[in-house]
Amino acid sequence: MSSTVLLIDHHDNPRDDLATTHLQRLGYEIDLCCPFQGDSLPDDNSKYVGAIIYGGAQNVTELEEFPFLQSEIDWLNDAIANNFPIIGICLGAQLIAHCLGANVGHHADELCEFGYYPIIPTAEGRKWISEPMHVTQAHYQHYDLPEGAVRLAYGENFQNQAFRVGNNIFGLQFHPEVTADIFRRWQNSDWAFYDRHGAQTREQQIQLMNKADRIQGDWFRWFLEYFFNQQQNSRTSPNLVTG
Repeated sequence: MSSTVLLIDHHDNPRDDLATTHLQRLGYEIDLCCPFQGDSLPDDNSKYVGAIIYGGAQNVTELEEFPFLQSEIDWLNDAIANNFPIIGICLGAQLIAHCLGANVGHHADELCEFGYYPIIPTAEGRKWISEPMHVTQAHYQHYDLPEGAVRLAYGENFQNQAFRVGNNIFGLQFHPEVTADIFRRWQNSDWAFYDRHGAQTREQQIQLMNKADRIQGDWFRWFLEYFFNQQQNSRTSPNLVTG
């Protein structure tokens, strides 16, 4: 059984995100693919236990501006058809939703999320997210729930915060891979969109950061370990998460 995870990134990021560091800590090999730099996506996914598609400043609605996204969509269509295990984060989740026929675009009220926002698990989602928690957000587009998908969590202004298709494909609107250190870099970046409607102030973010980072990080470590171990062990049904 493969112990390599494919990571698809949309920026030249330091590899200090929680997905990279924790998977390596668990003993998984990492294969980084950056289509925006011209990397080709694999023709054969059989050597991977699964994939994580990260977020990015690009949008599904900007395929002409970012044509490499179409290569990701083509790869995703085939991967989804073959039930290949995938976790999509922010843009990654939007790409999955798009491939499944759902609309992706701006909020009707032009809202965004930038900071730490609460998400609430649905009845079905409590198998995966046991209780409400604040999570890292940085987006101004979102997706409708794809047909056949199960909503796992929702927020006040963005209703589709997490979904699954079967037990192998998950979409997360939020950024659980982002640690407090990474978010501090985001706060100081030239793209930080504090001027958009719905964004938290820096002071609000700092107030929420430490507690949110700890709880979200604990959850994502559990989720990564469970998800990829499940794929390796060919389990079919999730256990109930408590605490």
